Amino acid sequence: MSIPSTVIYFTAYDRIKYRLGYDEHDTSTCHVPVAAGILARALAVVLFNPLELLRTKMQSSRLSYFQLKEAIKISIGNNGLVFVMKGLGPSLLRDIPFSAIYWFGYEFTKSYQMRHYHTTDVNLILTFASGAVCGSLAALLTLPFDVVKTHRQIELGEAQVAGTSKKLVSTWALLRELYGKRGFTALYAGVVPRMIKIAPACAIMITTYECSKSFFRSQNREMQ
Repeated sequence: MSIPSTVIYFTAYDRIKYRLGYDEHDTSTCHVPVAAGILARALAVVLFNPLELLRTKMQSSRLSYFQLKEAIKISIGNNGLVFVMKGLGPSLLRDIPFSAIYWFGYEFTKSYQMRHYHTTDVNLILTFASGAVCGSLAALLTLPFDVVKTHRQIELGEAQVAGTSKKLVSTWALLRELYGKRGFTALYAGVVPRMIKIAPACAIMITTYECSKSFFRSQNREMQ
C-alpha cells in the first residue's frame, strides 16, 4: 500500500507543481510547492484512507480476516459506506500540513542550492540531509493529529466486533480531551518512534526520487 500511495503522491506533486508555474530559479514561485503538496497529498489520502483504516484495525485489534469481514458488515449496517472514511479528517489534518511544511522546506533548500551554485543538478548529500530535517520538523509539528487519527481509527475496535455503534466526537473535541487528561504528553505520545521512522524515510524517498529523475532525464537527453 505504501508504494502505490507514494508513487501517486510524488507523481501528482511534480505534475501539479510545474502546472502551477514553479521555477527553482525564481523566488517569486516559492509558495507553489505548498499548494502542490496540499493538493497531491489530499488526493493520495482520499484514495488510500479505506485501506489504511483496514490495516490499522487488523494491527491494533489483531482481527482475523473473518472478524474483519464481520466488522465491515456491521459498520456498513450501522453507518453505511461512510464508515470507510473514518479517520479521514484527522488524516487530512495531519498529512496536509505535513506535506505543506515538508515540500516548502525541501524546495526552498533545493532552490537555494541550485541558484547559489548555478546548476540544475542536485547534490545528493544535501538532498538526503534536507529530506531528513524537513521531514522531522513536519512530523513534530503534526504529531498531535497523528495521535488523533490513531485514536479515531481504533474506535472501530471492540464496539464493532460486539455489534454496537458509537458516536464519534469531533477531532477538536478529541484533542481537547486528550490534552485535558495528560497535557502535551498525550498529544505527543510516540514522538520518538515517529521521528526515528520519518527522518530516514523522508531522506531515502526524496533522494531516490531525485536520483530517479536525474537518471531518466539523462536517458531522455541521450535519446534525443
